[in-house]
Amino acid sequence: MSPTINAWPASLQAAAAKAAAGTLTLLVLLGAGPAANAQTAAALHTRSLAATCASCHGTSGRAVDGAAVPGLAGQPAAYMVEQMKAFKSGARAATVMHQIAKGYSDAQIEQMAAYFAAQKK
Repeated sequence: MSPTINAWPASLQAAAAKAAAGTLTLLVLLGAGPAANAQTAAALHTRSLAATCASCHGTSGRAVDGAAVPGLAGQPAAYMVEQMKAFKSGARAATVMHQIAKGYSDAQIEQMAAYFAAQKK
């Protein structure tokens, strides 16, 4: 078990405190504060949602040439939301997408649609 900072000599305590303050300042200046962490977490969450589509629609929505399923990369977000909601409600016939779409909230569908719309084809 390592000793606590309080057990260190005063000179080491001061140096550690100064280093920690400098690191915190640097992280804030670099945009690594709480807002950046929340932004990073949200982006990671959206990417993880989109990753669930990869096995059929390709990595980042880029389907393999000649694939039976369409690529999602570069599709307009509004079109994707419309199609996913149609799958979800049963208005659009599908083999598996009607079941898959039911597993996502409208907010998640919108997040994925925005993600894929931003991807290059």
